[in-house]
Amino acid sequence: MPSVYVTAEIPQNGITILTKRGFKVQSNLGRRLSKNELKEIFAKYDGVVTLLTDHIDEEIIKSSRNLKIIANFAVGFDNIDVLAAKKHGVVVTNTPSVANISVAEHTMMLILACQKRLIGADRYVRAGRLERWDPLMFLSPQVWGKTIGIVGLGGIGLTVGQMALQGFKMKIFYNDIIRAQDFEMISGAKFVDLETLLSSSDIVTLHVPLTVKTHHMIDKKEFSLMKKTAIFVNTSRGSIVNQEALIWALTNGIIAGAGLDVFENEPHVPHTLSVLGNVILTPHIGSATFETREAMAKIVAENIIDVFEGRTPLGLVKVD
Repeated sequence: MPSVYVTAEIPQNGITILTKRGFKVQSNLGRRLSKNELKEIFAKYDGVVTLLTDHIDEEIIKSSRNLKIIANFAVGFDNIDVLAAKKHGVVVTNTPSVANISVAEHTMMLILACQKRLIGADRYVRAGRLERWDPLMFLSPQVWGKTIGIVGLGGIGLTVGQMALQGFKMKIFYNDIIRAQDFEMISGAKFVDLETLLSSSDIVTLHVPLTVKTHHMIDKKEFSLMKKTAIFVNTSRGSIVNQEALIWALTNGIIAGAGLDVFENEPHVPHTLSVLGNVILTPHIGSATFETREAMAKIVAENIIDVFEGRTPLGLVKVD
């Protein structure tokens, strides 16, 4: 009976799929595991389900004995040393394309909340400061018809573009390593270089994976190119942005505001960032819908089953 360890509580449907196929499943409930604990788990189990918060390096992977698969409960996999896993004969999988709608919805929510000054208005009312209706109170730009700049037009970026166009008739600029001419024909989107996108957009939203090339791709120079009225949104990975540069831009009026679901050194959020009034912060919950989480659990379970039954899993992370 193959054994699988799950490093955090996940939706029950994934566990049920595995147990019905004869897997012995053990789950960790409620606390983050230390590196030594992860090494012990990797040495003991045939498969491990990991989260983005589990940093799996070669030292941990080397401790494994019979491990066949690291099944990441996430779309991304930058928390795992994939090259080391391949060297030691361990398959790495993820849950591709499953979070497109949920993360795109969260992105649009942050855009609207930032642009409409939602948090400030809510606090104003809760503080008992509302005395009369004021025609000039909490004025904000409308979102309708504005220009959105999408950095990274993968599944999530594409879905954001569709929502922005169909919901708010926004003009779309995008930048990606691959040009999406079909999307351009349907939406009128324009493929531009990053500098043009940053300088021309009212809203800039990031949807690229974290790689060596994308690390700190948004820095002081990039923020300086943006409009002073611009809103910046990041629901991808925190380290794509130089967080100190972002704080500088927000503090000095280089940009108008930001909506962040991810941070450079999660779970730590700098105090200087958390006290700013022109930023909205959410705890990495972009994909946190019932539908997405259950779909992720299902794919994770199926990835594990496929590996043990000799099939290529849907979420196989390929290494060149």
